[in-house]
Amino acid sequence: MALAENLLQGQPSEWALLRRHPSEDIFGVQLCGPHPDHLTKCGQVLDETISVDFVDINCGCPIDLVVNKGAGSALLDRPRRLEGIVRGMATVLSCPLTVKVLLLLLCLLAHPLSHARYHLVAPPRPAPPQLKLFGAHARRAQQIRTGKDEKAPNAHKLIPLLAECGAAAVTRYSREADWSYIRQCAETSPIPIIGNGDIYGPQQAAEAKAAGVSTIMVARGALIKPWVFTEIKENRDWDISATERFDLLKDFVNFGLMHWGSDDQGVATTREFLLQWLSFLHRYVPIGLLEVMPPKLHQRPPPFFGRSDFETLLASPVVNDWVSISEMLLGPVPDGFTFTPKHKSNAYNANIEG
Repeated sequence: MALAENLLQGQPSEWALLRRHPSEDIFGVQLCGPHPDHLTKCGQVLDETISVDFVDINCGCPIDLVVNKGAGSALLDRPRRLEGIVRGMATVLSCPLTVKVLLLLLCLLAHPLSHARYHLVAPPRPAPPQLKLFGAHARRAQQIRTGKDEKAPNAHKLIPLLAECGAAAVTRYSREADWSYIRQCAETSPIPIIGNGDIYGPQQAAEAKAAGVSTIMVARGALIKPWVFTEIKENRDWDISATERFDLLKDFVNFGLMHWGSDDQGVATTREFLLQWLSFLHRYVPIGLLEVMPPKLHQRPPPFFGRSDFETLLASPVVNDWVSISEMLLGPVPDGFTFTPKHKSNAYNANIEG
């Protein structure tokens, strides 16, 4: 996520987030900001200066630093302002424009997506030029997940209405995925349903597909075990070794140094992102240690000993252990160095320091 205001001010650290690696076949940029004029101007600058396949407006960020500025999820309370942002950016972008919100993933596309490339299976249909894709993304509130009343869900009734508005696909997400209800939505919907929620391995992917969705979307599961895509593609559980996991960290660090540079600032930035990632990665439990399969995304196992000291280290919830792992890859941290994760999961104890 990049802040539109910082981009317009030319801040190098913000523009570094928009650098595209040659290996990235599909590359999108997520922008955040409270003002229609700033975001519209920023969209125009991006369209004219960088190679991008889509631009996303973040209307879902709940962080106080963002919300207090009137951006992120605060825009949900200002629908007219949000409308101004979407209409303004849609007029200046030559690529698809999407809008992500906390409880709904509303995708307003300036131009139709390639169906083969983005796995949208429905044929093109007439729609207003600014509205092509709508997705319901219930992340935190049960009310939006199934409707106002969990006992009387009505999302399946809303989907046809969304289609009438020009929607080309719906993303259905819930904290604890209810695939039986998602099947009901899929059967009711005249447009594709994209299943999202609890996708953590081939079993959950198969369960989602069996619910009649057109395709699936993986989110947090990829932060905890990025090899989940290999597992889904090959339909197998991968008992990845600690050495193989460390090789992934090496690749991550190498890419970071290529992206941000190998000077002191580049090393510091790479370390910051590595530590943020480790705050998710440590939650992975090797499947060779599990008594019950398949593993589930929301499980919070107690501390455990791995099959090697290094596997135990990779599972540590202690911040100082994450810092030690970073030192194996990037050298010693400066004196007085501290780290606090941006996204503190229930598994993270802020009082643990080592």
